[in-house]
Amino acid sequence: MKQIIALGGGGFSMEPDNPLLDTYILNQSNKATPKICFLPTASGDAENYITRFYHFFERHNCEPSHLSLFSPPTRDLESFLLDKDIIYVGGGNTKNLLALWKEWGVDHILRKAWEIGIILSGISAGSICWFEDGVTDSYGDKLEPIECLGFLKGSNCPHYDGEEDRRPAYLELVSSGAVQGGYAADDGVALHFIDQTFVKAVSSRPNTNAYFVSKSGSEAIEERIETVLLGS
Repeated sequence: MKQIIALGGGGFSMEPDNPLLDTYILNQSNKATPKICFLPTASGDAENYITRFYHFFERHNCEPSHLSLFSPPTRDLESFLLDKDIIYVGGGNTKNLLALWKEWGVDHILRKAWEIGIILSGISAGSICWFEDGVTDSYGDKLEPIECLGFLKGSNCPHYDGEEDRRPAYLELVSSGAVQGGYAADDGVALHFIDQTFVKAVSSRPNTNAYFVSKSGSEAIEERIETVLLGS
């Protein structure tokens, strides 16, 4: 079973006192103590980000680790990553993340991981990266389309309610055909895909939503997706 859990926002880095999304990810593993590996590439392996990852996951029933491409733990990155049960990709600059992954061959390793049943997850850049394309602020002063890994069909937009420019930019990019139709998620919402099929949207807070956005003529059409409030 191939699983991807894409967070629009939330998790340990945005909601340190609200464990619902991250424990949801852990609970999708069939292991009693899953090995979860953090990829902080998009943040430039920010030390504070890595520290916050360990601070959260060391308090839960799992074995946390991280992979730095600036200080790699081993030359054999494939064996290192394929030994994990869950891979969790952090936020930051999506363009730099993709460039570094391709240079190191991590993109191919992640596809292997996904195909053998290792759960892939992530927030923001770590959400966009799994789709065919998405909306990014990687280039600086405005939101633009970016081509991604294509494990999942269509496009993705995180932070749909958390950043005021995200929603109008995504709707404009879909309506113009600059990106394909796809999935948008508010902060606090995760999109769960199994074998490339969307199966569920879950949330860590009330009054948050997920959407499927498609092009109809020259317009972008939003369809709200029911979300399941975790812990309720």
